[in-house]
Amino acid sequence: MRDVYIIEAARSPIGRRGGDLAAMHPADLLGAVQQGAVDRANLDPGQIGQLIGGCVSQVGEQSFDITRTAWLSRGLPLEVPATTIDSQCGSSQQATTLAAGLVGSGLEDVVMACGVEMMTRVPLGSNMQGGSPLSKSYGEHYAFKSQFQGAQMIAEEYGITRDDTDRFGLRSQELAAAAWEAGYFDAEVVPVEAPVADAEGKLTGEMRTVTRDGGLRKTSLEKLAALDPAPGNDLHTAGTSSQVSDGASAVIVASEEGVKRLGATPRARIVTSTLVGVDPVTMLKGPIPATRKVLKTAGLSIEDMDTCEVNEAFASVVLAWMKDCKPVESRVNPQGGAIAIGHPTGCTGARLITTALHTLERTGGRYGLISMCCGGGLGTGTIIERL
Repeated sequence: MRDVYIIEAARSPIGRRGGDLAAMHPADLLGAVQQGAVDRANLDPGQIGQLIGGCVSQVGEQSFDITRTAWLSRGLPLEVPATTIDSQCGSSQQATTLAAGLVGSGLEDVVMACGVEMMTRVPLGSNMQGGSPLSKSYGEHYAFKSQFQGAQMIAEEYGITRDDTDRFGLRSQELAAAAWEAGYFDAEVVPVEAPVADAEGKLTGEMRTVTRDGGLRKTSLEKLAALDPAPGNDLHTAGTSSQVSDGASAVIVASEEGVKRLGATPRARIVTSTLVGVDPVTMLKGPIPATRKVLKTAGLSIEDMDTCEVNEAFASVVLAWMKDCKPVESRVNPQGGAIAIGHPTGCTGARLITTALHTLERTGGRYGLISMCCGGGLGTGTIIERL
């Protein structure tokens, strides 16, 4: 297996539902980030061997291989092929794993992994309309539970209280706000030119430049404690769950031969990456076994991780992971997470890798861990090493 290097990682600002990015077609948003990543790497886009993109709701505007249509909509080289995958919330992290596999195996020298989700325009679950994805035989093996119910069960298993989740939600908002104030996100975000719509959703003909995440909000423990829980649980509220969001991200990986041919500077090495299966009823415990697996494969410990990006789908998911895996707390989501920033499902995996890379570069750290829980009982895990 050849070494696989990250030569570029970038993301769009993450827009809140109905926010600054809401009038964009998903192909235009993803295309802008694909172009931005290529430009920042100073590459001829025709030198990319393949694209692998993640998207969860592949219907309507996000159907027809959105990774490919985004690339073509930007006028980028038609000879570059693309594939779009669905590993639920971990889609673009798994796209990065598959990209690393193509490069590591020698099938390609340069691959772009990416992901998009415009949840304002294509709501989560849109691709389930017209019939249930779960057959009667599925129900003979597993009970169907919502993700809120899964998050509740995890909280009960690990002794996590409402106060614990509220404090974690406040932590996410405060850290994300401080990170933006300090300029920590500036280097990873590709500014996006987005059309402006009026209150009725009609385009005005104007354009705005979007540069910042739109989901951050000032709050307090008192305000969080006053929020009503979401259906299916008595613990998680809108203040302690990931936000419905719009966003796109991209990571370009290359072999040593590819790096030399491109004249690029490798920024990190993908040490190992995985996708694991877990109980689809509780559903959201995937980061725990995924973390154990990548640490064992890499021969590293959790203490070796200088930053950990674990997706904040729900506060209890990260809190349970922290209780089980015992990381250094200050190294976990040090710029906040999806509770504050947002969680455009198909985008988030590559977004977390992007943030982890930039955090290591900013702090001088060596190793970064990235992990996500995913609907249906999956977990992603990746370790990167800054060079």
